[in-house]
Amino acid sequence: MRGSDAGEGMALPAAAGPTVTLLIADDDDVTRSGLGMLLTAQPGITVVGEAADGVEAVDRARSLRPDVVLMDVRMPRLNGIDATRQLLAEAADPPRIVVITTFENDGYVTAALSAGASGFVLKRLPVRQIAEAVRVVAAGEAVLFPAALGRMVAARPLDSAAALPQAALTGREEEVLRLMSTGLSNPEIAASLTVSLETIKTHVGNVLTKLGAQNRTHAVVIAYESGLVVPRFAG
Repeated sequence: MRGSDAGEGMALPAAAGPTVTLLIADDDDVTRSGLGMLLTAQPGITVVGEAADGVEAVDRARSLRPDVVLMDVRMPRLNGIDATRQLLAEAADPPRIVVITTFENDGYVTAALSAGASGFVLKRLPVRQIAEAVRVVAAGEAVLFPAALGRMVAARPLDSAAALPQAALTGREEEVLRLMSTGLSNPEIAASLTVSLETIKTHVGNVLTKLGAQNRTHAVVIAYESGLVVPRFAG
């Protein structure tokens, strides 16, 4: 294997398997070293390196080839958005990126997700939840918290250039995208629509291709930004 609010009361899908190798990129020395020690103590995770900014994150990811990079977004020299974009564009087998941020309504996060990050976590989350997010993303899933993501997108001006090419999606594909936006997994969507898992995988693949989305999280960002899905906030 390549390798709060954000909690929202949602349980992350269980992820088990080989040890996940992790690179931590954060410009705060205390945060970076603290996360390193805490995550090293978590089962199934080996922290193989640290980076103090985006340039170092890209360089260390190239040399260490971690399964996952836990990427801060606000860093000097090269921010986490551009570092994410560079890593995903350059590598034939790139690491998966989990954005970590202090601010729930951080516009940098949605930009990083649009650049191809597989999900995000807040720094205030318990370390076991951050560790589980790393494992889930390493297993090929997305870490998606619809209410928190919806708030982030809603805080940004609607970009007319981000309009969803709805004519390109079939009715069923649009329905699948809406269900993806609620945080449902492929098996849950299949059960909801009473179709096979393979059918849903095909629909999800078609949605990603037609929207030009890096992954399902990016597709959900597009759905929010286009207005196809209207954020609904709990509380």
